[in-house]
Formats: sequence, structure tokens, C-alpha cells
Amino acid sequence: MYSPTEEQALKQPAEPPARPHVRVIRLHPDDDVVISLDQLMSGTHIASEGVDVAGLVPPGHKMATRAIEPGQAVRRYGQIIGFASQPIRAGQHVHTHNLAMGDFTRDYAYGADSKSSPKAAEPATFQGIVREDGRVATRNYIGILTSVNCSATVARAIADHFRRDIHPEMLADYPNVDGVVALTHGAGCAVDPDGEGLAILQRTLGGYACHPNFASVLVIGLGCETNQIPKLLATQGLSDSARLRSFTIQDTGGTTRTIAHGIEQIKAMLPEANKVQRETVPASHLVIGLQCGGSDGYSGISANPVLGAAVDLLVAHGGTAILSETPEIYGAEHLLTRRAQTPEIGHKLIARIRWWEEYCGRNGAAMDNNPSAGNKAGGLTTVLEKSLGGIAKAGSTNLVDVYEYAQPVKAHGLVFMDTPGYDPISATGQVAGGANLICFTTGRGSAYGCAPSPSFKLATNTALWERQSDDMDLNCGEVLDGTRSIQELGARLFRMLLDTASGQPSRSELHGYGQQEFVPWQISVIT
Repeated sequence: MYSPTEEQALKQPAEPPARPHVRVIRLHPDDDVVISLDQLMSGTHIASEGVDVAGLVPPGHKMATRAIEPGQAVRRYGQIIGFASQPIRAGQHVHTHNLAMGDFTRDYAYGADSKSSPKAAEPATFQGIVREDGRVATRNYIGILTSVNCSATVARAIADHFRRDIHPEMLADYPNVDGVVALTHGAGCAVDPDGEGLAILQRTLGGYACHPNFASVLVIGLGCETNQIPKLLATQGLSDSARLRSFTIQDTGGTTRTIAHGIEQIKAMLPEANKVQRETVPASHLVIGLQCGGSDGYSGISANPVLGAAVDLLVAHGGTAILSETPEIYGAEHLLTRRAQTPEIGHKLIARIRWWEEYCGRNGAAMDNNPSAGNKAGGLTTVLEKSLGGIAKAGSTNLVDVYEYAQPVKAHGLVFMDTPGYDPISATGQVAGGANLICFTTGRGSAYGCAPSPSFKLATNTALWERQSDDMDLNCGEVLDGTRSIQELGARLFRMLLDTASGQPSRSELHGYGQQEFVPWQISVIT
């Protein structure tokens, strides 16, 4: 028997369960989707959109805010990210099962949004290393480059002799030398000696050979390869000197003698390399390569815009930022052509887009083979969506020049370098062009370095920061958490980049990343 009170309670309707507090982000008034910050469960009401969730929407993914018919454009950032491949109901998850690529016209409007960029009243500074020719370094390495894969083992053996974690005594008397690194690759032979592929490799090696972050360099070959060292040096305007020495395994007398000879050459270079001292230099000497890898649905909301805010500050202080990864601006290139300082610069960018379309066409590939599996798991559906978020790294200033892969970057301001989207190849081209620091955003958790230039990594979300802070330098998830604004974190990032350029090691440097990530772009037919 129930008591009267208990019986009365049983007759009363149960309290409805408390609805979970869920968060979504609308990026533009014209968008057809919002981005989930939490797992969205079916039936959950999204008050800000007046929509009930229909199904499961993972964090970082998109939810439709209206009904969309097949073939209709879907917008995020106020821009087209694809077309509905089947009917989409309001509240449904929008992803690869119902969103696909499609052709549409983009208005390039060359230079329409070009504007005068503000200049800082008082230049920011960092502690740099000034070389004899006036160029400024952020690190002080001795480098070992190879003309061909056949000399890679010898180069690595020489560098290993000076590793501080194995032979700390070898550099004990040279505290101003950051290390000896061997940057090897898998190319250099069985290619057209007069072709574009070998020219790109030589340009890349030349850029590294004269990079200010190298106090001196050895170039080691086998001896019979297509990429002959004398021609390599001649095409790049270089020659043997106290700072740059070259030899081959065949001429030196085999592996053992070549390793011994290389070790003696490095020993002779160390005293001079150690003489450097850091001094105060303006931030205009900073050249930052912009990278994003392991991107997710938050990349274009947090880390990339934060990096863009820092880029705007860098440009205001006279510095240079290199945006790259041509296949990952595809579909969003019109946002850059509109910012081109002159129509000619905008046309140079589109010429690279057309080259890529032709390149993919003749190789049976497609420009929309992005995003990767990890990108899709993180919420990115099409290359259009990935590109629109990726361009946020470039801030808001004018595009002042466009370069081909590994060409020396001479302009100050925001520039574009044509590279593949694969991060090691892309960053290799940027460093060859003169980048003395790499800034890398990631949502999935990329582990990366890029000797001789430090690599600074930004996490897009707090969950990644907490899970993999061992590899991350800054948590941009604070933007999503509502604890910091994009501008606040952008200013903080700019200060941290100046500290990194001044010698403070990044997380990737502490872990020893950088030697294995040297990957020149190979476009040659290998015969």
C-alpha cells in the first residue's frame, strides 16, 4: 500500500528531463549551416536557430538550419562549400553523405578589395642573428645537403656524429650553434637534366644552401648522378667557399672516408659558426611560412583566424607572411584575387590555379581529392570548405606578390607561394624561399618540424590541447570556449612568435623534429 502522499506523487506527471546545454556557431548571416561545439543529439532544440536536431551531429560538424533541395548550394562563411546531393532537412547533419562538389562561377574582381594597410607606429623587435650580408637568422645551424638519395646515408652519419643527445661532448664548446642537421631526399637522378623537375630540386637545394639560418653548409653527392654538384651550384649562383663546401663519395674514396672527411669539415666550420651573437632587429626581418595540417571543422573558426590576426600585425610591422598550398585555396582563390595589390598579381595567382587544373587533368587526378580522411572525421566535407577556412591564416591585408615553388621571396607583406597541399613539401618550399619561421595550425594533432626554421604549432580546440599539449605551442580553443577573442590571441601569438624567433625553442624543436621533414617537390618523370 502506498501512503496518500506517495499515491498522489505517482499520479502527477513526471518532470520533463532537463535539456542539455549545447553550443553552435553561426559564422555568417547567409549560412545554411551552423557548426556544433558539442555533440548534438536528436531532438535537442537549438534555440538560436529555432531548429530541432534530427539525428546525431558530432562536434566540429555542420547542422542544416533550413531545408535544402538536391542541387542547391550550401553556404558556410557566407560562401559556397558545395551542393546538396540529396534532400537535407533542417536539423540534419551535413557531411559527405549529402554534400558534394560542383562547378560554380567565382568573381575574381582583381584588386577590388585592395586597401592601404596600417603601419605600426613603433616597430616591434626580436633578438636575431645578423649575417655578414645583412640577412637575419632566427637559428644558427650547420647544414648537410645531398645532391641525390645515394649520399643520404653518409650525410646522416656525419650529422649523427654531432648529435647532442648521443655525443654531447662534440658541441660542448659551441653553445651558440643550434646543431648539425642532415636534410636528405629521395631524388636527384634518373630525371630529365634540362627539365622542370630537376630545376625545382636545384632551386630548393639552392635556397637551403644560402638560408640565413645556416651558418655554413656541406653539399655531398655520389658523383655520377644527374644532379651534378657543379651544375647545381652554378644554376643557383653559388660556389665553394669557407661557408659552403662540396664533395662526392666517389671522389673522396668511399663511404668510410667520406664520413670521416665530412666530420673533419664540420669540425673546421664550428669555431666560426659559434662566433654569432643575437642582437635587437626589427620584426620586418621575420618571414613566416603559414601552414595548416590535420585540419578540422574548427580550423577556420579559431586557429586560422588567430594566425591571420597575427599576420596582420606582422605586416603592419613590415614583416612577411607566405601563404601556400595551392590545392587548398582552390574554390576560395577569388577572396585573394580581390585583395591583390594590382590586377597583375591576381592574374599570377590564377595562372597557378590553371597550371594545377592542367597538371591534375593530365595525371588523371582531380583538384577536389581533398580533404583527407582525418579532415573529414574532423568535420570538413569538401575542398571548398577547407580552402575557405585555410585562407583565414592570411589575415586581411593586400596580396603583394605570387611566387613559384622555392623561389626567393623578396617582397614584404602577404605573399603567395605555389606549393602542393602536403605539408612537408609545402613548408620545404617556403623555407627554400626564405621563411625563417613556420607557423602551423592543426585540429587533429599534427606532429611536425622544419629545420633549420623553427615550427610553432597552434591547436584549434581545447580538447586537442589537453590531449596533445606536448606537441602544441598555443591553444586557440579559447576562442571556442569564449575565454579569449581572436584579436587577443592574435596579439599574444605575435609576441610568442617574436620570442620564438629570438631563440626560445618551440615544442617541435624540443622533440627533435625537422630533419626528416625535408621533402622537395618532385614533378619529374622518373626513368
